[in-house]
Amino acid sequence: MTTMAARDATMYWLSRRTANDVFLLYSFAETDSATDELRAIVAARAACIPDLRIRLREIPGDFGYPRWVPAEFASQQFVHHQPDGLSWQALLADLGELLGTGVVATEYPWRIHVFRGVRGAPRTSEPVVVVVLQLSHALADGTRAAAIARALFGAAVVHSTPGAPVDNSAYLPVGPAQTSTQPVETCGQPCGWIARRVDPRWLGVLRFPQQLAATMWRGRAAYLAQRELADRTEAGEVPAAATGFAPCALNPAVAVGDRSVRMLVMDATDLRNLGKTVTVLALTAISRGLCDYLTERGERPERLGTALPMALPTRGKARNNYRGLSIDLHIDEPDLRLRANLIAEELAARRERALNPLFLAQDRVGEVVPSVLAVRDVERADLDTVPAALDGNTVVSSVYRGADDLAFAGAPVLFTGGFPALGTVMHVTHGVHGIGETVTLSVHSDLRVMPDPDRYLERLTDALAAVVAAHR
Repeated sequence: MTTMAARDATMYWLSRRTANDVFLLYSFAETDSATDELRAIVAARAACIPDLRIRLREIPGDFGYPRWVPAEFASQQFVHHQPDGLSWQALLADLGELLGTGVVATEYPWRIHVFRGVRGAPRTSEPVVVVVLQLSHALADGTRAAAIARALFGAAVVHSTPGAPVDNSAYLPVGPAQTSTQPVETCGQPCGWIARRVDPRWLGVLRFPQQLAATMWRGRAAYLAQRELADRTEAGEVPAAATGFAPCALNPAVAVGDRSVRMLVMDATDLRNLGKTVTVLALTAISRGLCDYLTERGERPERLGTALPMALPTRGKARNNYRGLSIDLHIDEPDLRLRANLIAEELAARRERALNPLFLAQDRVGEVVPSVLAVRDVERADLDTVPAALDGNTVVSSVYRGADDLAFAGAPVLFTGGFPALGTVMHVTHGVHGIGETVTLSVHSDLRVMPDPDRYLERLTDALAAVVAAHR
C-alpha cells in the first residue's frame, strides 16, 4: 500500500464534488480484430503497467490520506460503445456526454472507451477506432496520463521509470510516467509492518500532532519565503505576478449544462519554422477566435486571459505536478505577429516566476497538512461563486504526446486530443495536443455559454490561418 500525496488526495476529494477526470482521445485506423480481442489486449497491457494496477482505498473518517492498493483489471474498465459505424458528428455528441462522467477511484481509477467503425473522422477517408482513456485526476495529471497511454499503446510496454519532466508551456514531448518503487507514507515513512497491522484510523490520530506541528513550522517558512518573493519582485529580480481577469460571457455563475466537443486536426508542418512554439501560436489563434466569436455576439470583453497548466519538475511521490500560469492574451493588439510576441513574452515571464524556488516552501506546507483538515477545506471550498478576478477566462492545456508509433491491435494512431474539465468558472476550455506530425486543437464547451460550437470552430479555424499567414 502507498499513501496518496496530499495534492493527489485533493484531486480525489474534488471529484466527489465536480467532474474533473482526465480524458485522452486517440484515433486509430480500424482493425480486423474482434472487440473481445481488443479487450484482451487492454487487459494484458494493463497487467504490465503499475499505474493501471491500483485503486484507491479511503481511510474511515478521513483520519489519514487515502491509500493506493493493488487491483486487477475489471471487465467494466473496457467499455464498447454501440452501435458501431457512428458518424464523426455522432461520436462528438457521445463524447460530450461522456465528459460529464467520472470514475469511482475506490472501485477502479481508470477505464477505456472504444468506438468502432467511426465514419468521417479527420485524417482519413476510412472508418476508424476511437479510443478514449478516462483517468481519475488523482491517478494522473495530463503529462502522466499521456505517459500511461504511451505505455498502453506503445510498441513495447514502457515500465514506469524516472524521466525528464514535460514543460507544457514549451510544448515538449512527454516522458514516461514515474511510479514509486517503494511504498511511502505522506511524511516519508515506509509502509512497514505497523502500517499493515494497525487500524489506519489510529495511525492518522497518532500522526496528527506531528503533522500539525510540521504544518505550523513549514507555514512559517512559507511566510518568510512569501515576503522574500515580494521583496525580490519589487526589486525587479522576479517577474511580477499576474493581475487577473474580470469574468466575461465565458464565465457566468451557473452550473454546467450540456457539453459540446469540437476538434480541429492539422498538420504539424503548417506550424513549424514560424519562429514560435505551437503553444504560443495556438494561444494567439484562440485569442483571435474567442474575440471574434464574442464580438459577433456583442459580448467582446476588454481583456481576455487563459489559465495554462505548466508541468513542474517531478518532486516527491505526487502524481499531479503542475502549476497554473495566468496568461494575458493581449486582444487589444491587432497585429497578430506582435500579439504572438507579447504572448510569448508573457508566457516566459509567468514560467520564470512559477519556477522560482521560493514557491517550494509554500508547496511543502500542503504536503503535511493533516488529512482531516485538508478534506474539510475541500468540502467547504466555494465552487459555485465566480471570483471578481480570474486566473483566466478559459483554460488551455498543451502537451505533445510523442512520436506517432502507437498502435491498437496493429492499427496505427492517426491523431490525439484532450479536453480540460469544465466548472462553474470555466465554461469553455481548450486542448492543444500533438502526436507525430499532427496537432489537434480541441474545444470543450458548455452549450449554455457557447450554443453554436460549430460557429466558434469556424472562427477558430480562420484565426489559426490568419496567425500562420502573419508569420510567413
